Amino acid sequence: MSGRYLLDTNIIIALFSDEAVVKNNLAQADEVFIPSIAIGELCYGAKKSGRKQANLARVDKLIANSTVIGCDTQTAQQYGEVKNQLRLKGRP
Repeated sequence: MSGRYLLDTNIIIALFSDEAVVKNNLAQADEVFIPSIAIGELCYGAKKSGRKQANLARVDKLIANSTVIGCDTQTAQQYGEVKNQLRLKGRP
C-alpha cells in the first residue's frame, strides 16, 4: 500500500512493538505524517517507562523520518466533528 499515511499514537505503538502488518504497510509508504499531539503522548509514555532513554530515542528516530503536523484550531474542530460522528455510529 503506497501512499501517504497519518499515524495515530496506537499505530505508532504497534510499530514500536514490531507488528508485522503495520511495519509492512509503512515500508511501502511514500510519506508518513505524525500529529504533534501523538509526539506528546509518546514522550509522556517514554518518560514514565522503565526504558526512558531507549524509548525517547525511538521517538526521536521516528520524528526524523516523518513529517510532524501541528494542530491548529481548524484541525481541532475537525477532530471534534469526526469524533462525534464516530460516537453517533457507536464507535468511540
